Order: sequence, then structure tokens, then C-alpha cells
Amino acid sequence: MGDKNTVNDIVSRADELLEWQEDFYKDLHSHPELSMEEERTRGVIADKLDSLGISSQEIGGGVVGTVENGEGPTVMLRADFDGLPVAEETGLDYAADPDAGVMHACGHDTHVTALMGMAQLMVENKDAWSGTLHLLFQPGEETGAGAKAMLDDALVDKVSAPDVVLGQHVFGMEVPAGSLAIASGSVMSAAVSMRIKVYGDGSHGSMPHLGVDPVVLASSIVTRLQTVISREIAPGDFGVITVGSISAGKKANVIADSATLEINIRAYDEDKRDFLVDAVHRVVDGECAISRSPKEPEYEHYDHFPLTVNDEDTTEKVKAALVDHFGEDKVFHTDPVTASEDFSHVPDAYDAPYCYWFFGGLPEGESIPNHSPKFAPVMQPTLRTGTEALVAAACAFLG
Repeated sequence: MGDKNTVNDIVSRADELLEWQEDFYKDLHSHPELSMEEERTRGVIADKLDSLGISSQEIGGGVVGTVENGEGPTVMLRADFDGLPVAEETGLDYAADPDAGVMHACGHDTHVTALMGMAQLMVENKDAWSGTLHLLFQPGEETGAGAKAMLDDALVDKVSAPDVVLGQHVFGMEVPAGSLAIASGSVMSAAVSMRIKVYGDGSHGSMPHLGVDPVVLASSIVTRLQTVISREIAPGDFGVITVGSISAGKKANVIADSATLEINIRAYDEDKRDFLVDAVHRVVDGECAISRSPKEPEYEHYDHFPLTVNDEDTTEKVKAALVDHFGEDKVFHTDPVTASEDFSHVPDAYDAPYCYWFFGGLPEGESIPNHSPKFAPVMQPTLRTGTEALVAAACAFLG
């Protein structure tokens, strides 16, 4: 079992060993790629692992590097690496091209850089630990497709089973740079998105009585859905139904023949999420019937995200390791976060316990949410915190 002195020994030469880290981060930040299209990023990761003497394999669009170091537990650490369809507005000299409309607006470049730094520190200090490290770099987190793609490409058969799986995420709110937040139990919500097409009967804008207006129908659906949360969910429970997009028609004086709604649903309980999905179907079906819609609505469910539930014993060990290394004043308790992750698909596939925590990316008093075009973690102490947190957490389990 690792201890405070072990972690301190491993990170003691970090300034010397990680001189490349900030340039590596800038390169990733300048070249974001959308989910499941991360060809360049995947190559950069594989090349860096190779330069560190770490064998790796590409699996389902991701990369897994493995470090074997004698007898002991197997620890898997995960970092995602996809960008978002957001035009960057940070003003950084290493910003992504705003005309390309793709940005690392969620800090996944930070995750990759921290895990890569941790990898080098562990390789350079093999006398301080024993066991096996699996370094899992995952594509497509933002769409919920990446973890499943790796599993579909036989991840479980190609990479030995871990005793524990660890992950982290940089945050732009509440947790200042240099600090971390962690909790056991449900820490991130289960989520699903829905694309729903409802049908009307097209007509001239001056003759609405001769058609069925899908814009009015869609508007009624939006209004009615708000009552699901306010009147069907207990006041103390968490649930969200967000209609993020409505599209219909092309001209002011033409009543269209269909409308499309895109809806996002989140809850801290998978049964509650399923209840909300059923409620959306019920509301849409009912409003279509009331509006005399000529065709049944069409439903598409996508971007599925599981509930993230930290194992209690695993989290206690990780938290103790983080407190030992960073101090109690730098490690906070986190309430459940309303965002979602596909991280837990991998440990669930292995039936392994896991822990997922958060680390700050902005100075005290500053707050910019992830996914904002202005989201830009300060490089330090963010990168060093993320790197050392992974070392401390892994050493809580390694021999």
C-alpha cells in the first residue's frame, strides 16, 4: 500500500521530468477533434507513450498503455480526449482556430496531459511501487459513444481486469485550481437525449383552419413538459427535462408539416431517468392526439450516459491519499454534479469498483463553466494537481 512518503518520492523530480508537459498540453489544446474523429490526438497519445517506453494498443478509437512492474494489484486510470463543437473565445496564444468551430471546452486536453505526466513519473520510479498500470485514453465521451466503442472492440478481452478504476475531471466552477473535490455514492447524473419528430398538416399561413400546425403542437409539448418536473417529481428529488432545440418550417406564411424537438433528460437515479423518459413519451403522444396530428410521433434516443456511483471503500482510500498528499484544506466534499459521464461503462464491464473525482482549473473567485467558449484552465497549478492526484490515488492501491 502506498503512503505519503512514497508519493512524495515519486513526484519529487516532477519539475525536471515533466518539462515537456505544458508544451504537450498547448499542442493538444490547439488541435481539438470532435468525438470519434480524434485521429491526430490518438496518434499524439500513442507516440508519447512510445517515447516513454510504454507499450500500447489502439482499441475502439482509444489507446491503452500498460506498465507492468512485478506482483501487485492492477490499477486502471482513464482520461478522455475529445473536443466539442464550440468556437473558442479564450484569447490564448495557443487557442484553437475559432473558424474551425472545435474547441477543448471541457478540459479533456488537461486530462490527457495529467495522465501522461503521471505515466512518466511512475515509469521513472518503478522501485517505489509494484503492480500493473493500465492507462486508458478514451475517445468520444461527449457523445457517450467512446467507452462503448472500446468495449465493443473487445477491451475486456484485450486488457487484463483491473482491481480498481480511477478517473478525474477538471472543473471551472466551485473548486479552485490546486484543489480537489470528491465524494462516495452518486456523483454524476444518468442522462439520455431524445430527438422527437411530430407531424402536422401543411397549409397556407392565412388558412390555419385547413391544416394542423406542428409549431403550436411543439410549443404545447414544451409547456406541458415543465409540469413533469414541477408536479410529478418530489420537491427534494433531482430531475431535469431540457428542450434544447426546436426546428420547424422555412417561411413565415407557410404552416409546416412537421417539427423536431431535441430533449435532454437527467436524474441521479436510473429509475427516475426512465420515469422521465416515459413521461416525455406520454406528454408527446397526448399532445399529438389533442392536436389531431395525422401521424404518430417518431422517437430517437441517443447520447446515453450511465449513473456515476463511486464505490464507498475505494473512495475512502482515494480521499485519504489525496488528503495525505495535498492537505485537508485542498480536498473538499462535492455534492452530486448534474453533468454526466460514460466513465462507469468501463469498470462496470469489468465488475470493478471505481472512484471519480474533480480538480479545479481556475483561480479562486473565478467561475467559467465547462463547455463555455471562454473555458480555459490555467496551466499551473492545474496540470501539476491533476498529475499528482493520479499518482497519489494509484499509490493508494499499488504494492
